[in-house]
Amino acid sequence: MKQQIEDFPLDIKISFHKVIEQYKKQLEQEKSKIARDYMQDVLDYVSEFDALTEGIEDADALEKYKEPIEILLDDLFPNVLTNNEIKAVSIPYHSTIFNASRRLKKILDVAGDDFELKLRNMDEDMYYIHACINILNDYYGYDIDFSRPLYYDIPDEHGISRHYRIALNGDFVEIQPTDKAKKITQEDVDRLIQNVENIDLWKEMFPPKSWTFKGFTILNLTDVTIDDAISELKTTLLYKDTSEKEELEKLQEIFRSIYKIPDLRVGFTVYKPQENIFERMDYKDAQSFILNKELVSDCETGVCEEAFNKLINENAYFTIANLEAYAKKNSNNLLSRNLQENDVKSCILAPVAKNNKLLGVLELVSKRKNELNSINAIKLDDILPYIVTAVERNRTDFENRIKAVIQSECTSIHPSVLWVFEKEAKKFIKDLDEDGLASFKDIAFKDIHPLYGQIDIVASSEARNEAIQKDLLHQLELILKLIEKAYKTEELPIYEQVKFRIEDFMEDIEENLNASSEQKVFNLLQKEVNPLMVHLKKQSSDLKKMVEEYQNQLNPETGIVYNHRKHYDETVQQVNRTMSRYIDKKQIQAQKIYPHYFERYKTDGVEHNIYIGASMVQNKPFNKVYLYNLRLWQLSTMCEMENRFYQLQETTPIKLDAASLILVYNTTLSIRYRMDEKKFDVDGTYNARYEVIKKRIDKAFIKGTEERITQKGKIAIIYSQRSDEREYLRYIKYLQAKKYLGDEVELLELEDVQGVIGLKAIRVNILYSPEDNSREKTITYEDLMEELH
Repeated sequence: MKQQIEDFPLDIKISFHKVIEQYKKQLEQEKSKIARDYMQDVLDYVSEFDALTEGIEDADALEKYKEPIEILLDDLFPNVLTNNEIKAVSIPYHSTIFNASRRLKKILDVAGDDFELKLRNMDEDMYYIHACINILNDYYGYDIDFSRPLYYDIPDEHGISRHYRIALNGDFVEIQPTDKAKKITQEDVDRLIQNVENIDLWKEMFPPKSWTFKGFTILNLTDVTIDDAISELKTTLLYKDTSEKEELEKLQEIFRSIYKIPDLRVGFTVYKPQENIFERMDYKDAQSFILNKELVSDCETGVCEEAFNKLINENAYFTIANLEAYAKKNSNNLLSRNLQENDVKSCILAPVAKNNKLLGVLELVSKRKNELNSINAIKLDDILPYIVTAVERNRTDFENRIKAVIQSECTSIHPSVLWVFEKEAKKFIKDLDEDGLASFKDIAFKDIHPLYGQIDIVASSEARNEAIQKDLLHQLELILKLIEKAYKTEELPIYEQVKFRIEDFMEDIEENLNASSEQKVFNLLQKEVNPLMVHLKKQSSDLKKMVEEYQNQLNPETGIVYNHRKHYDETVQQVNRTMSRYIDKKQIQAQKIYPHYFERYKTDGVEHNIYIGASMVQNKPFNKVYLYNLRLWQLSTMCEMENRFYQLQETTPIKLDAASLILVYNTTLSIRYRMDEKKFDVDGTYNARYEVIKKRIDKAFIKGTEERITQKGKIAIIYSQRSDEREYLRYIKYLQAKKYLGDEVELLELEDVQGVIGLKAIRVNILYSPEDNSREKTITYEDLMEELH
């Protein structure tokens, strides 16, 4: 067929033979004379066009058969629905469509003559592979699931992209092999599905034009612009790697798509409840139409009384459909003046609130009156929960940044290196006294040996999600019992409806807990369940008691059951607190080996950095034996921490697993205490490789597998030099004799990660003691030499 992709496994012939066959079968079964006469007339008419059955190989020839095709497909494309349905006949994996409904024709006419239909996120290779999978499924009877949502993005008359989800009907398709086709075996299928991106293999097994496609597909489109925009909004709010400017531009583009306003503008104003003021966001590119150029404004004078009550007291939308009329009534109002200065003619001010507490105001503004109003403000109902989550997260992130700044600016200098800071401080004071000018220079240490280790909670995200799932299911079960009890007392249909909704939610949460599950349950509670509770309390003393027992289990701030999540959070906090205290205590002993810099920090577990070298210590020669001793101390201490971790499980609300890792870095590096950041950091581009490795090794896989190097019950020692391997094997042998480690020693190679190649690992199982068996005694120089030699 002309106009088809030449390099394609299917030789396409547009044929209507299956529709004609269907008419013939219906004709035999039809009892109505009118229907039989109609079908016979259709069959008699189309029989004059052999090409409709044999197949049309030239897309240009479709125009020649336009009338018989329309008549033949009249039942599939009813004329009464042509202005509503977005529908056409299509050729799979091609942009050619025909017999389109009037609505689809109008959509494409508006898009412009140069617009071409293209599937979103599909290239020619993917077209080819999808066609091959269709052959495997339709002809060979395999059930290879390659389904994914398909979309067309089509611009409207304003140039705004509208999004349409595609549903394809392949009932009228027949696929047959040609003499070029290869016979496909199960072994071939196994190879193909293991190499889905190997296009050459697929072309080898399914040569171009080796199969015949005879028939047509029906294309049904559904406008999902708002759903797609909401999904894109969630992605934008969750995606952390975009710049602030890009994120704001993306949000504006999404809201333009939702409201079909090509020049709609978006702003945001922060609300500070303590001072009862509005203030601008910290982003320099962020717009605030309430404040305009002002940085801060008193709320009661910044907006009118109605807006103040709506936004702050009621947490409701405040809309101005006609700013000119609003300004006449509120001429001295700062809000009306600022909106007029920004050429705003209509706007929606939407409260972003959590637990009835205003966080800020989302501003949508238009240059035309009545374009934004109280009616289309309702579109924000499905969007605001995600904005609330993002604003709350950003506020939390910002508060954490403040805490981090305070901690970093006010941190004390580690005692091991205090001497060099005192030396520099004396010089600073001397310079200041002499000529009034002084600067505190960065402090650097050369030829430093780094040590890094971490004990991490295994699958912490999964454990938290499981806790959330249990809490949500428990809460819904409690509500279900209440509803069932209420129905026995009073048989109202609303109870059955709410019961159905709850059971539906429970099934969904059990099967597929996702980021929006908690928000959906919260919406269900707010809109449907909580209003019922007031009614149920009045029905009987039993119901009142059940409602009160249910409400006593809720978190007063969120209205959600918080039992399992509380247990998870408490366990993680207890683990981190105990592990941190333990390594801090052990560090006091380690400093006696040789003074060194030490820092540890909490994540989903505890990580630590150690730097040791001659330049960090005053008047004490450095020998590598101190490094060996410290390495052995680190390995034994991490074994003890693993023991403490599991001994702690006897008292924690839930049980978690840990995985430990040590990084052995064979080369010395330079570190610098940066005065602007108030912390130590590696110095120079070459030394930065160490930091890159630290960030990536815990996610590394064993070479040739999909198995993580970190495993519960084992400690992984990452290294790159054979000398390090020999050194740590000696430590392991010693600690096996001390009953710290077991006999399961693995020597492994790691998959290359970005920027890091050639890493190896020793992985060994840890022996656990059911009781506190910490070994306080450090290993002496003589003991260490005896073990090393």
